[in-house]
Amino acid sequence: MVLLIVLIGIFFDTIGVASTAANEVPFHAMAAERLTGAKHAIFVTRNADRVASFCNDVIGDISGIISGTASATVVVQLTLQLGHSDGSLFQYIISVVFTSVVAALTVGGKALGKTFAIHFSTGIIFQVGRFLYFVEKTFKIKMVDNPSKKKKGNRKSK
Repeated sequence: MVLLIVLIGIFFDTIGVASTAANEVPFHAMAAERLTGAKHAIFVTRNADRVASFCNDVIGDISGIISGTASATVVVQLTLQLGHSDGSLFQYIISVVFTSVVAALTVGGKALGKTFAIHFSTGIIFQVGRFLYFVEKTFKIKMVDNPSKKKKGNRKSK
């Protein structure tokens, strides 16, 4: 469970970095070819600051806090099951080793994810756009405003 929480943090951190690194131009070409999710990918790149803030700061930080708490819970349960709940050296060693592994996975995974996000930002954001399109169509949740379908106001001529 702790690993899953760490992976969620890495995943969203990768999306946040990819949104800031992505160039909007390839998505316009994809939208011209009517590829599913291209308009949503444009939306993500145009709103990269908000997407990155949500993915990196909100989801990434929350997953870091939850994974730390979950790892502490695992350490307590492990020491209770092994009968070392008296504050022994064993309990401290297990605590240090487990939290170090979780921290190393988190930091290393996010560093790897950021490198991956920078090099493959177009592909990542296109897949995010496809996912957002799927969610929009499946759950009827409007995520992207279609500017071509907006009503144009009547202008009075002088």
